[in-house]
Amino acid sequence: MENEEKRRVYFLRKETQKAAFPIRMAAYERLALFLERITPNQLIVRVNSQGLTVRQYQNLLVKNIRNEFEHNVSQQLYVSDKAWRYVVSAKSGVVGKINQIAKEMDPETPAIELATKLLNHFMELDVEPTRAALYYLKNEIANEF
Repeated sequence: MENEEKRRVYFLRKETQKAAFPIRMAAYERLALFLERITPNQLIVRVNSQGLTVRQYQNLLVKNIRNEFEHNVSQQLYVSDKAWRYVVSAKSGVVGKINQIAKEMDPETPAIELATKLLNHFMELDVEPTRAALYYLKNEIANEF
């Protein structure tokens, strides 16, 4: 009787994992897309700075990142805690750097200067926060699936 129960639980778990696989893969895909979209060079190209000041552009960039994050926050249910921490850390790192660099500038300066400083800063890094998170997600997928 006990062996039959274990067998039933095993097959139930196996079926559940089979059904959950596409959902988990979709979560990894969405988080990878999120990380790509908040990577500074992609973000700056996508979020137009024309006619804005540093303060306005800073607010627009941060708002864009937060909106993207809120749209993907439910994906944490389908990835490991460590993977989610990497994603949150990447988001916080990018937002923090935008705020730090903007704070060092005159808020009324044209936004293109903030964009330039951000691009220069992130190009100088060995590994951008978003790249580190993406690398971790890829490794986790390779090891789990």
